Amino acid sequence: MIELTELETPALVVDLETMDHNLDRAAEYAKSHEIALRPHIKTHKSPLLARQQLDRGASGLTCATPYEAEAMSEVCDDLLVMYPPIGPRALRLAELARRVRLTVALDSEVAANEMSRAAVTAASRVRVLVEIDAGMHRVGVQSTADAVGLARRVASLPNLELAGIAFYPGHVRGPVAEHAAQLSALAKLVAEARDAFAHAALPMETVSAGSTPTLRRTHEIDGVTEMRPGTYIFNDRTTAEIGACALDDCALTVLATVVSTAVPGQAVIDAGAKALGREPMRGGTGDGFGCLASDPSVVVKSMSEEHGILELSRSSWRPRVGERVRVIPNHVCIVVHLADVVYGLRDDAVVTSWPVAARGRGQPVLAGPESLALLRTGLGR
Repeated sequence: MIELTELETPALVVDLETMDHNLDRAAEYAKSHEIALRPHIKTHKSPLLARQQLDRGASGLTCATPYEAEAMSEVCDDLLVMYPPIGPRALRLAELARRVRLTVALDSEVAANEMSRAAVTAASRVRVLVEIDAGMHRVGVQSTADAVGLARRVASLPNLELAGIAFYPGHVRGPVAEHAAQLSALAKLVAEARDAFAHAALPMETVSAGSTPTLRRTHEIDGVTEMRPGTYIFNDRTTAEIGACALDDCALTVLATVVSTAVPGQAVIDAGAKALGREPMRGGTGDGFGCLASDPSVVVKSMSEEHGILELSRSSWRPRVGERVRVIPNHVCIVVHLADVVYGLRDDAVVTSWPVAARGRGQPVLAGPESLALLRTGLGR
C-alpha cells in the first residue's frame, strides 16, 4: 500500500468504494426490472473489472472492437460486438466465435455477407442483431421495413443466426428529468419492430438497447430485453451534469500536479489533452474539459498536449506549485483509453492497480525489409 503522493502524475485513480456502489446499483436495477445487464467494457477495458460486473449478475459483455472482445474472452464466453464487422475484423471475430458465444450488430447486407463468409471460413457460428437508427443518426437501418429486409437476408446466410434487434439511444443526452418523450418514442419503435418481425415470421429473441444516461429508466422502453451501459462503472462530469448520477458518484479522477502559477488568474497542471482527451461537454451546460473534484467551479479551460490550464476566476482557491489535484473528466471512456494503468484507492491510499488491458487495437507489428534496415542502423530503437 502506497500513498497518493508517491504516484507519478498524471495518473488515473479510482475510488473503489464509489465504483462498488455504482456496480451494485446497476445490478440491482437490472435484477428488479428483469432486464439482462450486458455492460459495455469500452469504459474500463479491464477483464478484472469485467469479472466484477459478471459476478454481480451481468449476462455477458459488450465490446466495440475485436481486440476488446478477445481480451474479454478471458473472463466471459458470451460477447456482443456493437460495431459493423467489415473487412479483416469479420474474420477476426469469426475466429473468436469458435470459442465464445458471439453476437454482432450490423446494418447492411455487405456486413452480413462478410460476416457469413468469415464464419464459414472459420467454421464458426455468429448470432446477429440488426441495428436500427433510434435517433442518433450514426449507424442503423432507417425503418422497420429496412430492418425486416436485412433480417431476412441474415436469416438466409450460412453460419449466421438472427437473434433480434439492437439500437443505441445516444441522442438521449439532455437532463434525465426531460427524457420521457424520447423514451416513449423508443418504446414505440420497439413495438413496431416486434410487430414487423412477428408478421414476417422472423425471430426476435433479443432487443438490446441502453446507455448510462438512460440506465435507470430503461424499463420505460417496453420490450427491451437487455441493456448495455458502459460509463456507469466510473461515471464522469457529463453524466453528473445531466443528472444521471451525482458528482460524488464519479469514481475515476485524473490525479495531477500543479506545475506553474506564473501567469496570473490561472494554474497549470501536468494533465493535458494526452491525459484528459479533448472532448467538450455533451448534453450538459458546463464548460471546459474537466473540473476539480474538490472544487467543481475550477475547470480545465484549455489544454496543450501535456498542459492543462485551470480557470481560477470562479474560486477563492489559490494553488501552490507542487500541489496535487484530482480532475473529473468530461468523458471517462476516452481518458481510460489514454492510460496504461489505473490505481485503486481506499481512504485515499493506493491498495491495488490494474492494466488497461484492452486499449489499442492489438494489431501485429510487421517486420519487413525496411524495418529490419532501420533496426540495423539504430533508427528503430
